[in-house]
This record gives sequence, C-alpha cells and structure tokens, in this order.
Amino acid sequence: MSMFSRIALSLVIIGALNWGLIGLFQFDLVATLFGGQDAFLSRVVYGLVGIGGLVCLGLLFKPNEEVDKVTDRPASFANSNLRTEFGEEPDLTKEQDVKLKKMNRGKDSVD
Repeated sequence: MSMFSRIALSLVIIGALNWGLIGLFQFDLVATLFGGQDAFLSRVVYGLVGIGGLVCLGLLFKPNEEVDKVTDRPASFANSNLRTEFGEEPDLTKEQDVKLKKMNRGKDSVD
C-alpha cells in the first residue's frame, strides 16, 4: 500500500470516527476542534476526508496482493499431496511380558 493510500485511509478512519460520534452522541469533533461546521478549517477537513473516501473507493476494487502471490507459485507445488501417513504403533505388550517373566524369575531364585 502506497503512502498516498495510507494517508487516504487515515482520513477515512478519522471521518468514520467523527460520524460515529455524531451518530451516537450528537457530537461533531471536527467542528468542535476547528470552530464549527461552517469554519474554513472544518470545511478543509471535511473535504480531505471526502477525497480520502474517493481514493479508498479505488482500493476497494484493487486486486488483493496476497492472493496474487499465492497463485504465482510454481506448478510443482500446485497439487502437492500434503497428507501424512503414520506407521503402526509398536506392540509393547510383548516387551512387558518379557520384563515380567524376568522379574518373576528373579523372585523365584531369591525365595
């Protein structure tokens, strides 16, 4: 995203927050800060927010760069099989039986 687009997006966010304040609390922050809705500075801010909205309208129809990067990968990765096959679990019951027999033999010889 270019610096121009970021500035436009920032202006749109400022405008959206101002409209949120107007809608929820009937409080116009821009008019309060710059001397009323008819003041020159307030009109400049309102105009900049409007221009920012027009620029962001263009961003709405811009293709997503992240999606384009994913589809530009080599064809060898396009249909890769990512399934994982697991081997059989080892049967430890036989090893446990052998250990138990050894333990039992040791008990028999001691007695």
